Amino acid sequence: MKFFSVDSPLYKFMNRLMDVFKLNCMWLLCSLPIVTMGAATTAAYTITLKMVKDEEGYIAGPFWKEFKANLKKGSILGVIGMVASYAVYLDFQLYHVAKHHNIMFLIIGVVGVYLIFMHMVYAFPLMARYENSIINTMRNSYSIAAKFLGRTAFLAVLLVIEMVIIMWNLTTMFAGVLLGPACIILTISGFANTFFEVIERENLMAENEAKTAAVSDDDEDFESKEEEEDTDEE
Repeated sequence: MKFFSVDSPLYKFMNRLMDVFKLNCMWLLCSLPIVTMGAATTAAYTITLKMVKDEEGYIAGPFWKEFKANLKKGSILGVIGMVASYAVYLDFQLYHVAKHHNIMFLIIGVVGVYLIFMHMVYAFPLMARYENSIINTMRNSYSIAAKFLGRTAFLAVLLVIEMVIIMWNLTTMFAGVLLGPACIILTISGFANTFFEVIERENLMAENEAKTAAVSDDDEDFESKEEEEDTDEE
């Protein structure tokens, strides 16, 4: 009966699946006004960033708390992303209807998709984990995506595959409504958490090196002062 025990892989998988379902339901509920979708996404990332480290506990309580805490900034970030995405959508529509010079609309659309993805893919995880302004959060998202460009490109491929699976037929679309958004957020969280930990270690090492250098400079200054005192005594 070990297969059905609390420590079995099946039990852990079903428990995680239920957590993802709960999180998805709360995300959908809080995203219904549309303008609050960014706040709901930020709150969801506070949960999934813990999930990927097996640190999550309760789902509902922390989600509501983070949703209210990030209601303003998260909603603004979400609106920025939606407006930018709609602008790119309109550009592709112009590409389809334009009779002349439509290649320019295609180039603008492709560049727009690239910039939106780079500035937004890690923006919500960053907002969920760190305190910063909206502009700096988007800049940091771009910097992280550029720093880990290869793995970010792989993440983009995974997200496309997930979207294709979700849109495959009516059955997968129904499952996608129940689990899709939370699964996508969880996928991004796995990559984002790894990148955050690497950057945090690098920053910590840089701080330690700076402190060591400062201590060395102080020691050199102290030795110089001692040498000057000895010279004065002579």
